Amino acid sequence: MVETLNNFYKGKKVLITGHTGFKGAWLAIWLQKMGAKVIGYALDPPYNNGIFQLSGIQNLITDYRADIRDLNKLIEVFNDEQPEIVFHLAAQALVLESYANPINNFEVNIMGTANVLEAIRKTPSVISGIMVTTDKCYENKEWVWSYRENEPMGGHDPYSASKGAAELVISSYRASFFSKKGSPGIASARAGNVIGGGDWSEYRLVPDIMRSIKDGKNISIRNPMATRPWQYVLEPLCGYLKLGMALTESPETYAEAWNFGPYMQDVYPVKDLVNCIIDIAKQGQWDDHSDQDKLHEANLLMLDISKAIHKLKWKPTLSFNQGLELTVDWYLNAEKHNVLDFSINQIDYFQSKWK
Repeated sequence: MVETLNNFYKGKKVLITGHTGFKGAWLAIWLQKMGAKVIGYALDPPYNNGIFQLSGIQNLITDYRADIRDLNKLIEVFNDEQPEIVFHLAAQALVLESYANPINNFEVNIMGTANVLEAIRKTPSVISGIMVTTDKCYENKEWVWSYRENEPMGGHDPYSASKGAAELVISSYRASFFSKKGSPGIASARAGNVIGGGDWSEYRLVPDIMRSIKDGKNISIRNPMATRPWQYVLEPLCGYLKLGMALTESPETYAEAWNFGPYMQDVYPVKDLVNCIIDIAKQGQWDDHSDQDKLHEANLLMLDISKAIHKLKWKPTLSFNQGLELTVDWYLNAEKHNVLDFSINQIDYFQSKWK
């Protein structure tokens, strides 16, 4: 699969929205490594010590800083660059931030998605678009079985609601403008809780843990029993890359929604993830700061990944522990080395585990 993906993306013009973010930066590094001509479109990164800045990937790609809510600018960049494949990752990605600023959340996640689809519609060079949303787009009833791609969209908090709405926008554009033969293949990708090195976002569990460890402080955990589909960052990115290739080759088959998550045995509560990180790092301890009056966040969410496994031939590569080991290793050791080389070595290790 390594050779197949490399051969497909080598020389392709690939535009990533949100390339300055955590997942977007890892995707840019991976695509640049494969020989793609990468174009990034995003706001400035929200912190200065993440993988995007430390890796220097911005010096190896075409780097645009602009807002996806600016449709005219977005179309201008698409017209100038003429991308063939689009990965849309730009988003307001935090549940707590969506409570603090719901209007911004809805503007970015709903209208931003519509703008990217409109730019694709007006750019003949685009042959496939992968629109990344989230596992939280589902109407979460917190039941004990996993959500399939045909489950209803929903969302209690503004973030989840905005992503459910974005999925409806994607479906509408696909049916209205991309259903004819020769149209770009448009798919949505729904990933679980992604972990990996180089993310320093506020209100996100692993960055909060690693900040506390680095500062020698106790780790404050607000929801230790919440269960999430944790997955190492390269897992869903591999799914996105395979989906981009499949869409290009057969859009009528793959232009639909896809779940990318871990196997059921790798779905764990927050407290287990924290304890595992402490064991790997050999430092840290945590305190339970549960608050009965806190803003609503889902306690249980799992994804059914059967379709991706059987139809796309994608499957998780690493175990829960292996993903956490790579994550902790990046946070503790990447800055002691060349960060770009260190990150590429993790990509090489991940690919070496493919069967």
